Amino acid sequence: MQEKIIILDFGSQYTQLIGRRVRELNVYCEIHPFNHYPEIDSTVKGVILSGSPYSVRDEKGPRIDLGKIKGKYPLLGVCYGAQYLAHFFGGDVAASDSREYGRANLTVTDKESVLLQGISENSQVWMSHGDTIIRLPDNYKIIASTQDVENAAFKIADEDTYAIQFHPEVYHTVEGTKILENFLVNICGCKQDWTPDSFIETTIAQLRSKIGDDKVVLGLSGGVDSSVAGVLLHKAIGKNLTCIFVDNGLLRKNEFQDVLDSYQHMGLNVIGVDASERFWTDLKGVRDPETKRKIIGRDFIEVFDIEAHKIQDVKWLAQGTIYPDVIESVSVNGPSATIKSHHNVGGLPEKMHLKVVEPLNLLFKDEVRRVGRALGIKQELLGRHPFPGPGLGIRILSDVTPEKVRVLQEADAIFVNGLKEWGLYDKVWQAGVMLLPVQSVGVMGDERTYENVVALRAVASTDGMTADWVHLPYEFLAKVSNDIINKVRGINRVVYDISSKPPATIEWE
Repeated sequence: MQEKIIILDFGSQYTQLIGRRVRELNVYCEIHPFNHYPEIDSTVKGVILSGSPYSVRDEKGPRIDLGKIKGKYPLLGVCYGAQYLAHFFGGDVAASDSREYGRANLTVTDKESVLLQGISENSQVWMSHGDTIIRLPDNYKIIASTQDVENAAFKIADEDTYAIQFHPEVYHTVEGTKILENFLVNICGCKQDWTPDSFIETTIAQLRSKIGDDKVVLGLSGGVDSSVAGVLLHKAIGKNLTCIFVDNGLLRKNEFQDVLDSYQHMGLNVIGVDASERFWTDLKGVRDPETKRKIIGRDFIEVFDIEAHKIQDVKWLAQGTIYPDVIESVSVNGPSATIKSHHNVGGLPEKMHLKVVEPLNLLFKDEVRRVGRALGIKQELLGRHPFPGPGLGIRILSDVTPEKVRVLQEADAIFVNGLKEWGLYDKVWQAGVMLLPVQSVGVMGDERTYENVVALRAVASTDGMTADWVHLPYEFLAKVSNDIINKVRGINRVVYDISSKPPATIEWE
């Protein structure tokens, strides 16, 4: 059985990051809401309590019965988790006189502490809390302090229970990974044997056992997740997998044929369906973004369903759902767990009455890429930027027409190819062009023009949940702007979007 660490989520924005740091140390972990977690069994090597936006002094703050965990399994409380272990076991937590956010320097007061072995004196850590622990329970021992926070880290006597008021998972805590490794390896005894190769071996065996000789259909999008899922399934069940790639008329320039070619080189059985005319017809005159999304989703389901029923005896629908999709769909504020539908295939399982298989639903995005590399998938495909399920339909900020799609495809190709030529593509999380419902005056030659405006968008991110606009070189932006205006008929002005998420989303619709 796979050993694991359980991370109990109290609602912190950093909880997923804790999980990713643990996984980067080749230790398998699962994130569960504090009020909806599985039985703690012999496969569990330790438990981590996350931070929270709440105060432990708040009546609405998360409460958990640690009776089956504390003192029985190694336990690490982080921020809210640390304050919880103090406040509800005989200590005192109060609002800090000065809200403790930002960098601080750690002084290790217990040189024998297993958690802090190898940590440098005055190591930089990152604080992010409004409360502070002013008194520890009697059997708790301080193991580290900062200038402003006396109880920065502590241990419970006669238990493998530790707590820290800073965040080891964030980049600004310079030796945070070392602290987590000390907990995982030296305290929990984890073997650090969860690797891409071990995941592939285990998953292929599980898929063969689960699916047997049944037939499976998978909707490919051309993106990383569905591609890796397809190769994993192909290795497990071979010819019993059929992949369907639908051209909704809203893909990037030449993407339909390029993606089909790349999949065929990978040995996958792929059916390509050009349904662009159907999508364009159904989108005619529609301007509302949510209505466009619903039409695109509905048409995809219907086209996919028609093609899938041409394959005899299909029993399973495969989806490229990844772990953040699962985590974000489980409420921290209630006991119920509801898995959200994938944006490309939402509604398909109910409509098609197929069993669902999700081979990547334990992986974060960066892990999907690591698994893809171990499977031998080309970097060109693994490094592709995320692309929204509704495609260019939500980058045309008005009604969709074939001509608008053509104009946007040409401008987008110049931008994306330019990023690649200038060595900037891999430094950007996601890039694209938005066709605005705005026309502006321009001059070309001796003629006055009145044509379309496009906005370039390029963001840096790790998971898409937050994003910063990328400071692309002025020379690059000037070259791209010039090329778009000169080469794409119908555009006479280019602007650059310098909004971050939040408050602005990555897409404009």
